[in-house]
Amino acid sequence: MMIKKWRQKKNGIDLPVPEQKCSTQMSPGRNPADVPKLSCSGQNQAVALRHELKHTMNPADCCALRAKLHLFFAYDDHADANGKYRIQSLYFDNPDNMVLRQKLDGVNNREKFRIRCYNNDPGFIRLEKKSKINGLCGKQAAMLTREECEYLIRGDSQWMRESGNPLLLELYTKMQYQMLRPGTVVDYERVAYVYRPGNVRITLDSHMQTGLAGKDLFNPDLPVLAACRPDIVILEVKYDDFLPDPVADIVRIPNRRQSPFSKYAAARIYG
Repeated sequence: MMIKKWRQKKNGIDLPVPEQKCSTQMSPGRNPADVPKLSCSGQNQAVALRHELKHTMNPADCCALRAKLHLFFAYDDHADANGKYRIQSLYFDNPDNMVLRQKLDGVNNREKFRIRCYNNDPGFIRLEKKSKINGLCGKQAAMLTREECEYLIRGDSQWMRESGNPLLLELYTKMQYQMLRPGTVVDYERVAYVYRPGNVRITLDSHMQTGLAGKDLFNPDLPVLAACRPDIVILEVKYDDFLPDPVADIVRIPNRRQSPFSKYAAARIYG
């Protein structure tokens, strides 16, 4: 199904929106009788929708779980020898806190934009759009240079208009009519494991901090405060069509239930 390309004027600004296409796609090597993988694409960028389970746990549970995961699963390719790396994200919202309110209100279909880098490395920066659709999650990404990132931090969006990238064009459009602006830095440590069957990714996030009113991702002296209790670890399990039994058995923690933890919402406790 094709959605026609359209243009709209708002407050005298011509807003381009890239052509989009929604479809269902089969994973490579899957049996056609299996349930198809849902996806949504904007021009050349397809987005697979995945399941995402979240749990909060304490450090003791985390240590016990890591001992089991280490025996059966590989670290993420980008992690250090201990499986760790730091993530810095700068989230977008508008003056009405639309993104935050949609999360707190449990809106079924919602999205958020963020700029993300790893280990404070300005050589690898991405703009990401994370979507939640009927309980499934999808992610789109576009690479940014540090200069482009600094343009966005200053609120300069005009350069995206001529970028030709569908995701950048979408953010440009929404910065005009939704008044999205970068506003909240979230910084945390991640341990990541992968399990190829089912395309499973297991992450353990801790030591979460927020940069208050600061927006400079690359400032090592950015004032930060803890965004949650230091004894909280967030377990996330992401997978495609099915969760393999070995993974389900290992990540099952006694007396722990799935919980909709949001790092962005937690980071907004200071305003």
